[in-house]
Order: sequence, then structure tokens, then C-alpha cells
Amino acid sequence: MRRYDVVVVGSGHNALVTAAYLARAGRGVVVLEGNDRPGGLVRTEELTVPGFLHDTYSSAHPLFTTGPAYAELGPELTALGLTYRNSRYCVGVSMPGARTAVLSTDPEENVAEAERLAPGDGAALTALLQDFQPHAGPVFGLFAAELASPASARVIHDLTHDDGHYSTFAQQFLRTARDLLEHTFASPVVHGLLAPWALHLGRGPDEVNSSFWTVMVLLAVTSAGMPTPEGGSERLARALAALTERHGGRVETGRWVERILVRDGRAVGVRTTDGEVVRADRAVVASVNPDQLYLELLAHEDGVVPPLIRRQAADYRYGRGCVQIHLALSAPPRFTDERLARTGQSHLTGGLDALSRSVNEATRGLLPAEPTISIDTPAAADPTRCPPGAAVARLQLLDVPLRLRGDAAGEIDTTDGWTDDVKNAFADRVLELAAHHAPNLPGAVLGRHVIAPPDLARFNPNCGPGDPYGGSHELAQSYLLRPLPGRPSHRTVVPNLFMVGAATWPGHGVNGGSGYIVAKELTGAEQGEPVPASAAQGGVGELPHGRVHGRVVGQGVRRGRH
Repeated sequence: MRRYDVVVVGSGHNALVTAAYLARAGRGVVVLEGNDRPGGLVRTEELTVPGFLHDTYSSAHPLFTTGPAYAELGPELTALGLTYRNSRYCVGVSMPGARTAVLSTDPEENVAEAERLAPGDGAALTALLQDFQPHAGPVFGLFAAELASPASARVIHDLTHDDGHYSTFAQQFLRTARDLLEHTFASPVVHGLLAPWALHLGRGPDEVNSSFWTVMVLLAVTSAGMPTPEGGSERLARALAALTERHGGRVETGRWVERILVRDGRAVGVRTTDGEVVRADRAVVASVNPDQLYLELLAHEDGVVPPLIRRQAADYRYGRGCVQIHLALSAPPRFTDERLARTGQSHLTGGLDALSRSVNEATRGLLPAEPTISIDTPAAADPTRCPPGAAVARLQLLDVPLRLRGDAAGEIDTTDGWTDDVKNAFADRVLELAAHHAPNLPGAVLGRHVIAPPDLARFNPNCGPGDPYGGSHELAQSYLLRPLPGRPSHRTVVPNLFMVGAATWPGHGVNGGSGYIVAKELTGAEQGEPVPASAAQGGVGELPHGRVHGRVVGQGVRRGRH
């Protein structure tokens, strides 16, 4: 029987961040990962044609590179081979009628771009960022803090109250992205540029609280750009695993965990599906969702999970699904606006109303007739991804249903759900739409690989039925209601059992936030309190260094194996 100070279940990037910190602090730590290599949804593969490297699930890492984990671990990770590359422009949009826009990390350039689209929109962009600046310090401080703590409660109170009344921040926090954008900017192109980013955080543009995340993304990408690891997104996972092992920790793959062992009210280890018991003297960290934790990993422990927590875990909800179309291309996509070829990630969209329509269709279980297409071509910043002159592209659709009830266009038979025929027919639709923006795209395809919700579900149990963000991020399942209202944030019903990953604060995205928070608690390191609302300083558009959150979870537990 092996013994460690801490056993980590799953190896998503948050789990690896925790393991790296523990190993650096001299703790004995082992990471048990069910798949063939660590990283969870941070994975790079030759999916189409040999020599073309695709980021299978997640890609750019702006939320991680602006976060505290990278600020502290960055030098060691760089020494272990993690190098980030950035594009000339961070985000862009292409809309019908050759209406386009891009943003960069240059504030003056961004103001000029907004002003080009509509007189006054440049000043509106400046005002939007200036109005948020007093809140930036405390808000980003919370992304690196335990939200369900007295210190965070004080910060939240200061943010949401002013002179005994609710503050302007509280009101803005609850706005929809549509309301914010239509009341702030005159240009529909600016609306189309910013609105789709709520999708990347699990929200639709007409959902309460979506404006907050639209502003968060705007701040993050205009501060950090769209940094992508040279050689592929998986280089982050490899570097974190190597860092853990350099300091004496272990990362083991092909090790599915079927139960967490509890004695005298404390977690004492895990049992793997091959029957090995691995002891944990201090703690167990599980990179899983609450339904897996309370209904599966702890299901055998009588009396450990209170009935209320069990009911809430059974009610844990998943949001919309995701389709990713990976392309090996003989040449990069050619856009009317050549700047889009030098942009980290762009959206091909009909605009705000088209986005609202597609999200509504997906919510009702329909394949959207005109989905919102996110496109990135990482070889523009990282030529190591493919042969010279060629390109790799990822077309990501985040407005698709988990369970199909029909096709909004009435063209695809969805009777049998997400079959290979359905996902390929939908991919054909997406490529046809993309060709309106980049006409050479269909003819440049050398190879194609399509991932649909069932593929996500099979690969990673944290995706549930195919949600890439580890569970719905509607307001009723966010913040202090996440992962469960009866047990918010990273602490579980077992005192020395912790959760990390997208199901916990700060949620979705390659950010390292939850891994950092739990690591600091377990190592006893000084984490500090979140920045008080009155203490925030900085210039317009600045992002407080080491203070940003973020989409990805790992796995070490397989459903149906207990």
C-alpha cells in the first residue's frame, strides 16, 4: 500500500496546478489520471493529417497567463518548455457585408477602431473601461480567493453596496450583455465583436449577468492578448506535470479512481478500478463535478453525504454543448479584412440578433440554422503547428444543444441524436457559412475531424453529457451557489476533501484559479485577502497582475465503473 500526503484525483490543469504547488512545498503528492496522459481538456493531437497539430479541446490561455499561478510558476514552467506566442490582434469579428473589426493590446488602437465603426464609440469604450476600473482590483482579487470566506464576503459587500444602498456595480453585475452593448455602443459591429464572448463563459447574450463576463473577457484579452503555447495547448499540462515530478511528486495515467475512502469523518485515500488503495495522510483533492463526487465517489460511504447535499448533487445541471471542427488546410483562411488572418480568435456571425437566435434555438434543443462560429488559426502565431504555408484551424460552436430535438433549418434528421451523420452534416453547414467570410476555406481543406457533445462526454466525465464548461453557469448555479448551494466553492462535506475544476469557483476556462486557491490552503501559504473595493488603482484597461480567473477540467473517475 502506497502512502502520500495528498492524493489528487484527475489531472486537468487545475489539478496539476495544485499538485505542482504541493510538490514545491515538499508535500508527498500523487496525481491519478484515467486517460492516457495528463491535462484533461488541455490536449494537442494530430487529429487530421500527420504534421498538423490541433488543440483538441481548449486553445489560447489569456486567463492563465494573467493569473497568479502563472505569475508564480511561470519561470519554472518556461524552463520546462512552456513558451507562449501571441498574435498581432487578440480578437476579431466578421459580419455580412464585409463588416469587420479587431482589437489588440494597444488601448489607443482599440479606441480608434471603435471610433472608426461609429463616431462616439471610441469614447464609449474608454468610458466603459474607466467606469469599471475602480472595481478591477477587488473583482480580480476574488478570482484568486475562496469565495465562500469571510474575507471575500467583505469584498463582495463593499462592491455591491454604497452609502447603505446597493451600488452601481451591483446593478451592472446583473445586466445582460445585450443591454450593456446596445446602451453603450452605436455600432452593430461592436455588438457583434463583443457579444459572442459570453458564450465562451457559458452564458448567452440575453442572460442575466452576461454583461459582467463580457467586460471580463474584454479586459483579459486586451491586456494579455490570446497567448497560445508553442507546440500546442498541451504544453501547459506537460510543463505542470514535469514541474510536479521535478519536485518529487508523481503523475500516473491510466489510473481510474472508483471511490474515495473515508474513516472517522476524514478522507484517508482512494481505491482505483484495478483494486489498489492509495493512502492520503493529509488530504484528497478531486477534479470532478459534484454529481460524480457525492453520487459516485462517496456513494459507498454510509452517512457521509447528507440527504440535502445528495439531492442538490442529483440536481446539478449541465448547459449547452459544443461542436469543434478541426481542419488541416493547404493555406490559411483568406478574409476580406486581412487583419483577421493575424487575429488570435475571431467570430463569424450575423451579429447580436443572430447570436440571440442561435442560442435560443440551442436552448430549445435545435441545431441552429445559423450558428455563431468561433475560429482560430494558431499557426499564424506558432508556425510549429503545421508545414510551411499550410494552416490548422479550429471552428468552435458553443450554441449547440446537448440533446437534439430537431434542426431549426429543417434540413438535418436528428431523430437518432448526435450520430456521426448528424455531426458531419452540421459541420458541412458550418463550413458553408464560414465560406461567406473566408471564401477559400472549403477548397483548402486537407483533412477534417469533428467533435460533438457525445465525444466530449466519452472523453471526460466532467463534461457530463457534453458540456465543455463542467456544468451550467446560469446565475442559479454560479458564484456562491456553485458547485452546490449547500456546499459552495472548494470545501466538501468531508473536511480534508477538496474540489477543483470548472465546477468550482472561478469556474470555466484555462485559468488555474481553483487549483491555486486549494493549493494555497493546503500548503498554508499566505494567500492574502482580496483587495478591498476602496483600494483598487490602475490605468484604463489595466488588468491587476495575477488576478484573473477563467474553462477546463480534468478527470480521474469514470462513470459506471463502481
